Amino acid sequence: MPRIQQEAGNILLLLVDGLGLGERDANQNPLALAQTRWFRCFRTEIPLTDGCSIVSTDASLGVPGLPQSATGHTALLTGLNAPLLAGRHIQGFCTPTLGALVAKHSLFRTFSLYGGRVAYANALTDFTIRRERFHSVATVAARTAGVPLHDLNDLTRGQAVHHDFTNRLLRARGFPVPLLSPEAAAQRLVAMVETHDLTYYEYLQTDLVGHAQDMDRAVRLLEELDRFVSTLVECLDRSRHLLVLVSDHGNIEDLSTARHTYNRVPAMVWGRGKEYFARRIHALTDIAASLRTLWDTGMQRSAARERRPETGDPRP
Repeated sequence: MPRIQQEAGNILLLLVDGLGLGERDANQNPLALAQTRWFRCFRTEIPLTDGCSIVSTDASLGVPGLPQSATGHTALLTGLNAPLLAGRHIQGFCTPTLGALVAKHSLFRTFSLYGGRVAYANALTDFTIRRERFHSVATVAARTAGVPLHDLNDLTRGQAVHHDFTNRLLRARGFPVPLLSPEAAAQRLVAMVETHDLTYYEYLQTDLVGHAQDMDRAVRLLEELDRFVSTLVECLDRSRHLLVLVSDHGNIEDLSTARHTYNRVPAMVWGRGKEYFARRIHALTDIAASLRTLWDTGMQRSAARERRPETGDPRP
């Protein structure tokens, strides 16, 4: 099917791994200490801030056990209750069961099938790309939908962003990549959004620092993430585009434990269609369905506009 420009503009889906809504307790929750514009949100305090809709979102999906990344990412990208279908919450990497779900039902596949331009923005090392096992859910979703994977050459050329957007971790491992500010990294994503109907990016450092239970580092990372998100919000054309930030499970909000938490997670929405989108979100499984509806509605309206000159329909 030829591509039709969607009316709702382009979409940036930003996953912040391991960010839950915890108690406002500065002894265990770095969100209570970090000086941020966007992340002063807690279990009983969901502020209205600067045109952002924030929704407390269920990550457990009715399945016993602590929510985990692999099933959470699958639920986010497919709209399916992945832990229920898999029989449990699954951590880490994509299993054959989850791979079958994302191969048929991911947002990457949906958008691509209908002519949408999809970008998986994360830069991966050659080792990660070439290994035969232990792939992330997003990597499997991209491969099965024909979405290109980005390597460190793309990162060096400014065409991708690492899951540590500053590149500090890569440089510590000896990779010759540029050190980036949060603002510079965000500008790369903004450029990708302008040329893709759906852009997906995963930020993983929040989950890693939660497992490490390092309060000072957690506060620093949250303040850097806030600068990153602020640049996205300020530089994206919110009259045309939609920015959705969501997490897969809690972790960083409770450093009294190195494990994930049962806390609900924030879904934060800016831009065109945010009110409609926010009203539909109750659980991780609602994200993909809502984005598909916005995409489908935009295509139908655009198609109708393109037909009207031929039919003589005088309506605007």
